Amino acid sequence: MNIDPELANRWEHLRKTGAPGMMETLSITITDLYQGSVQASMPVNDAVRQPFGLLHGGASVALAETVASLGSAILIDPQKKHATGIEINANHLRPVREGTVHARATMVHQGRQIHVWDIRLTDDNGRQTCLSRCTVAILPVK
Repeated sequence: MNIDPELANRWEHLRKTGAPGMMETLSITITDLYQGSVQASMPVNDAVRQPFGLLHGGASVALAETVASLGSAILIDPQKKHATGIEINANHLRPVREGTVHARATMVHQGRQIHVWDIRLTDDNGRQTCLSRCTVAILPVK
């Protein structure tokens, strides 16, 4: 994994405190982690296919929200704030039956309380399969 050295400690903290969840269930692997940019991949296997053999749109959305939320979480002080997705949309542009989908999240807006991310998913041939936008709220820890 490629990671911004300034973010390495926060990434380790997130990895150690996070319980197994969606990333593990869907076999999502983070490949690049930088301020304002996150990349990840997810295999297209039976766990993420719908009954007709295609990548389930919900799995694409889960991948998109994962990279956006992680991108926000890595930028904030976890002792004071937490990041949570509050809105996501997705346009599914091309079906995927096999291989791997790759996500690239790019921050569009970094405010004190709201982060907005543009997420593009592509197949192994670099063809865009899904275009998503995710809004993440930055909330105080209670």
